[in-house]
Amino acid sequence: MAERVSLSLSPCHRRLRALEESGAISGYRAQLDAEALGLTFDALVFVTMRDADRDTVEAFEQAVATIPNVLTAQRLFGDPDYLLQVVARDLRAFQKLYDERISTLPGVQRLSSTLVMKSVVENRPLPL
Repeated sequence: MAERVSLSLSPCHRRLRALEESGAISGYRAQLDAEALGLTFDALVFVTMRDADRDTVEAFEQAVATIPNVLTAQRLFGDPDYLLQVVARDLRAFQKLYDERISTLPGVQRLSSTLVMKSVVENRPLPL
């Protein structure tokens, strides 16, 4: 990294540590290849809630956070209420997850899903 930003090692390390301490860098992670790990089924699930009261929303969000196959869960303005990105081994595994976990989440009124044909942009760094 020091070479890339044209700094010697010590100043680069100090700046990196300062960014970590300020919270600008919140962590590090390895980027795993889902396909190489056998997770070849990628779907977007749109969730419409029955009610939008605080308790229902909180219960839904806590429950959806416990499902490892849900890579992202975003609360939206308007309809639908949530967008979930879900990965699974195959269609059968997705159907089981959909029927047994996602459709039984607290407050769910309606689910609609679509398959991801191709990821064009993903894991893009923030535009700094």
